[in-house]
This record gives sequence, structure tokens and C-alpha cells, in this order.
Amino acid sequence: MGATGSFLDPMGGPPDPVLDRDQVDRALARLEAEHEAIETSLLALQDHAGRRLLEGAELTGVTKDRWSAAERSISLLWTYFDSYSAALAGAREVRARRRWPNHDDLAELTETLRGRSVTVAGGAGHEVPSRTGPARLSEQFTLAELVTRMNELYATSLDMVVAADSVWSALPARIDLLSAELRRTRSLAHSVGVRPGEHPAGDDLDSITHELSALREMVVSDPLAFWRPAPGSSAPGGGRPDTERYDRAARALEDVRREIEAVLRVRQDSEERLMRLRDVLSRADRTLTEARSARGEVLAKIAATEVPAVSGPPTALQERLSAAAEYRRRAQWHRLSPLLESLERDAEDELLRARESLTAVTAPLAVRAELRGRLDAYKAKVARHGMAEDPLLIERYDAARRMLWSAPCDLRVAEAAVLRYQQAAAELLVPRGPAAGPRGDGERGER
Repeated sequence: MGATGSFLDPMGGPPDPVLDRDQVDRALARLEAEHEAIETSLLALQDHAGRRLLEGAELTGVTKDRWSAAERSISLLWTYFDSYSAALAGAREVRARRRWPNHDDLAELTETLRGRSVTVAGGAGHEVPSRTGPARLSEQFTLAELVTRMNELYATSLDMVVAADSVWSALPARIDLLSAELRRTRSLAHSVGVRPGEHPAGDDLDSITHELSALREMVVSDPLAFWRPAPGSSAPGGGRPDTERYDRAARALEDVRREIEAVLRVRQDSEERLMRLRDVLSRADRTLTEARSARGEVLAKIAATEVPAVSGPPTALQERLSAAAEYRRRAQWHRLSPLLESLERDAEDELLRARESLTAVTAPLAVRAELRGRLDAYKAKVARHGMAEDPLLIERYDAARRMLWSAPCDLRVAEAAVLRYQQAAAELLVPRGPAAGPRGDGERGER
């Protein structure tokens, strides 16, 4: 029978009407070897660890149903084997009558070895299954047919036992290891204040705990519910344990573990992060104060300009920062972790908004500064070309300068004055031919 679940055909080739002495002796030798192999396989099945576990377990579901059928099959296997052994013993007795068997002995041996000479009787709570109709109390077999029937029963019984044993060998131990990791994670979570009803990770740990407990109970009582046969495989135990639920629980625990580690990191660096947050909010507050001061200056010095309003200090963020400091003082790390993350984002946004507000408010002053710089740059350029004393340029420079250095300054009028000065300077700096002659005062006056 062996690990493959099959016996050898005790006879080879087409049967002769009556076997001769040599054929009988060879057949009996093969039968002896086959009998030993069958007995070894049946004893191995009887002692299989999976079978012993199945006998002692409180089974449920598909495993309970299949084990009940397998127990009947194993019992029937021994019944078949006893009948097979009895037939072989009878053949040995006939062959042992005389060294040179006569025709009657050979005919009897041929019938035993080739004919339907093996009777399997029902009893002991089971009947002999029949392929051609309802179960009967007894059935006639040839030795070859009996071996085939034992092959089938042995293969299905061994497949069931090996499958259950494979699941029990794989999943409970892995579930126990994951449960131990779960207990360590729960202890760590408790130390940082992550508890069921107070933090989502605590609720997840509770859910994983219930799932692993239920999963282990189901695996122990119904292992075949977690067995996936290999497609196309005919070998006993061909397949693998189904670890989908276990893998899902393991992934969920890993996610929670990472979240707990994040909370632990918060406990370690929370003071530094709170200091950075205070600094960012302080800079945002100072920037807004500067923007409000600049807005008053712009309104006083720049005329006819829309100046955006400046918001007040970020009081809501300050309140949340105070709450974060209180969480740290009370070691409520699970509450502090998400609050710090949101505060860091919002504080950076607030600082950016304050800077944008300052830029928007001081934009008119920047425009005035740019116009002043442009006016002085052109004046210096004209001076380098020896034209600083040109009356028209002096006149237009003075007009632009009065506008730019007066308060309030009308930027639109001042920009136009600077542009007129630039145009006059540009005309003077363009070389003129001798035929054009000097420009008269009237021409300059028109400009």
C-alpha cells in the first residue's frame, strides 16, 4: 500500500484455466509480499498521529462528517484485510498438502487465486457496499478486486487523515504565535493609553483577539474546513491549509502594531515637537503683527490703494496647542499623536498664510520702493552721461520725486511721473545727427 495508497496487483497477465505448480508458487510469493505491505500500511494508518487526533477530538462540521465516513472505511479496510488474509492462509494450506500438488489441488488454488473465492461478510455495524445496488450483507471478490477496493478505501481515508493533520500541524501553532504577539502588543498599547472604547487601535486589538480565539476553536474542531485540495492531485493529502483568515488577522495586527509604535514615538519626541509648534505659531503671530503694523503704514503713506485686512492671531490653534500640552502632561499619548500631526500641518499653513498676508499688505510699499529705485537709477545714468543739468530732466525728476516722497503717495500718478522722466532721459541719451541741430527751449517745453 505504502505512501502512495496503492497495492500491487497480486497476479500478472491473463489467467490460465488451471495454474501449474510454478505459477502457483510465484503467485503465492507475490501474495505474501503484498500481504506484508498491506499490513504495514494499515498499521501505519492506525498509528498515524492525525488519526489519533481525530479519534480524540470533538469534531464539528465537514470534518465530523468525513471522519465518521473514514472510520467506517478504516473498519471495513480491516474486514477486507482479514478476508484477504484468510484467503491467503487457505491457499497456503492447500499448497502445503503435498510437494507436488495434483490436478484437484491446482484447480482449487487457481479458484482461490483467480476466482471470486473471497467472501466479505457484513456485521459489526456495517454492511458491505456494492457498486451495483444497495449495500448487501456479504459480497464475493477476487483477490484482485479486493485489493482494488482496499486501494480506494485506503486512499480516501489516508487523504482525510493527512489533510486534517496538515491543518493541525500548520495553523494552531501559527495562531498561538500570533496570539502571543497580540498579547505583547496589547500590553504595549495599554502602556501608552490605547484601550478599547478610547482609541480605534484598541478596538482593533479587541476584534483581532476575538477573531483569533474563534479561528483557533474552528481549526481544532473542523480542520477540513481550512483545507484546499490541489487541483488535479490524486495523491493523499494533496493540497494546502487555507490561511486566508489567519493572514488577514496577521495583517490587521501588523497595522495596529505600527500605529502603537507611532504613539510610542510621540511619547519620545512630543516635547521637542511641541516646542517646534510653539515656535511656528509664534512666528506666525509676529508676522501677522508686522502685517497689521504695515497695513497702518500703507494706509497712511499710500493713497487710492485697496489694502487687504489682516486677521487676528490664530487663537483656535493656540487652544489646540494647549490641549496637546495637557495630553502630554497626562500621558494620553494616543490622543496626543493625531492632534500633533494635525497641529503641525495647520501651524505650517498658518505661518504661510501670515506671510502671504504680510506680502499682500506691503505690496504698495514695495511698488513705491521699486519706483524710487528706478527713478534714482535713471538719474545716475543721466549723470554719467553729463546730462544731469538738463532743465527738462531736472523738472521731471523733481516732480516724480515729490510724488514718491510725499504722503499719501498716489502710486498711479507717481508711476506716470517716473515714466515721463524715463522717456525724457531716453531721448537725451539717443545720439542725434549734426543736421538735426540743437533742440530749442520751445521744443523741450512741448515735451
